[in-house]
Amino acid sequence: MQFDMHYYGTCAMARAAGLNVETAKTIATAAQFVDDNTAREAITFRDGSRIDVEATAHHPLHLSNLNEENQRKVWVPFHFLPGNMGDTYTERLKCRKDSEIVQEMRDHHLSLADRKFAVELIGIAAHVYADTFSHYGFSGVSSRGNKVDNGSFLFHEDVKDLEDTIKDLAPELRAYITKKKDDFFKKNGPHGGLLSNIVGSISEEISGALGHGSVATYPDRPYLVWSFDYEREDTIVGKCSTRNNPITFLAGCRALHGMFQRFMNLRNDLSSKDGRSFDDIAQTVLGILTVQGSKEIRIDAWQDAAAKGTIFGEADNEIPEYKGQS
Repeated sequence: MQFDMHYYGTCAMARAAGLNVETAKTIATAAQFVDDNTAREAITFRDGSRIDVEATAHHPLHLSNLNEENQRKVWVPFHFLPGNMGDTYTERLKCRKDSEIVQEMRDHHLSLADRKFAVELIGIAAHVYADTFSHYGFSGVSSRGNKVDNGSFLFHEDVKDLEDTIKDLAPELRAYITKKKDDFFKKNGPHGGLLSNIVGSISEEISGALGHGSVATYPDRPYLVWSFDYEREDTIVGKCSTRNNPITFLAGCRALHGMFQRFMNLRNDLSSKDGRSFDDIAQTVLGILTVQGSKEIRIDAWQDAAAKGTIFGEADNEIPEYKGQS
């Protein structure tokens, strides 16, 4: 998922669950900062003590992505939490929607609700949890199991046997995301690996396919309905994968809302006393998710719904500006 979901969508779900403004903002900031925390500079204090920082993300073209240790410490735990399904190690590494493992993570973090760092921890958990609803079917390591047939992509009206949940993809937007995909592959190679002209003699075969690089940013666009074929048959997800992002993202929003409600029930001191059930806001949220446009347009959709009071209470009805990188 991208900034519109990890910050604005997360903040909206926290507010809708009944958490107060400051708590929701902190949770959403921590969730988004998982994507922004690419530096590893240590923080040194005047007395000589130090805090060592571990990165939770890397730029897609960063050479650290080639390092197996970095993949295991960054991409696997924070963005592609393994679903632990299947017979082989490669299959078990693949991320799965709302898997038992991510539910165990959620429950463990909720058990720490009385700790001083609980709010920030729930925000980090929200990032990992949400990503399982977009990154499923891919793993956070370089793997042939992540490679797809780049000529197999279909969008919206071309995808068969889907519920008629959203309107057809606008022609100009189809052209826009296709260009985005082509530009991505020019930089990263057809399977999401790093091109040799960027990393010298390292070829795509060595870099392999990391995460969902082989399908560009398609899993992260909430409005997209699409399908593709894996290069290899997968005993869990099969050869062809059909994705209805709005419906899947809606399930992700419901899961976050549920986690935040549980957290509020454990921490009544953080409650705003004006939460709403997810069923009450589901159609509004789906409407936001089906907005076709750039990240900025999608952010405006969240802010507009907040201003109208259709997601959470009318008091303090603006999602605060993100301050994570300031």
